[in-house]
Amino acid sequence: MTENVFLRTMRRLENADRLDPAVRAADPLAGRLVADRRLRRFFRGDATGIPPHVIAKDVPFGAWFMAIFLDFFPDADAGARRAATRLVALGVVAATPTGISGWAEWARADRGTRRVGVVHAAVNLAATLIFVASWAARTRDRHRLGVGLARAGGALLIVGGFLGGYMGRTRRR
Repeated sequence: MTENVFLRTMRRLENADRLDPAVRAADPLAGRLVADRRLRRFFRGDATGIPPHVIAKDVPFGAWFMAIFLDFFPDADAGARRAATRLVALGVVAATPTGISGWAEWARADRGTRRVGVVHAAVNLAATLIFVASWAARTRDRHRLGVGLARAGGALLIVGGFLGGYMGRTRRR
């Protein structure tokens, strides 16, 4: 049976040695996150069996996609617009601990997973920056621009989610 396009793309990323400079650049910082035994145990999820990144990622994803959902109703009242703005802000705030917990998991991964991981991180960082811009536009009464930016950020989140899902799937095998 032949691999689908997504799996072929993931294999190419795993074997892309041109990503190694980014892997080497991120390695020292990520390694510091898990250098202390207590932090390593926390980020590994020893107390619960679930690494915190698995849970933490749901907060920005959920907040941002709920904001996008509210944006589908252009005739919404001011309260719905305020709620969408607040959800975008919640996602931005939650992105930092989510990213930190992701880097801690990345620090323990093999070379191929790390290569996919730097692409995953770059895509998610780009999405986060777009959501920051969406929040800024919304707070400056540029709601339509904020909505458009959120939709673009949401598209990147889907890409980042597929990359992250692949990494999680391959690490659990």
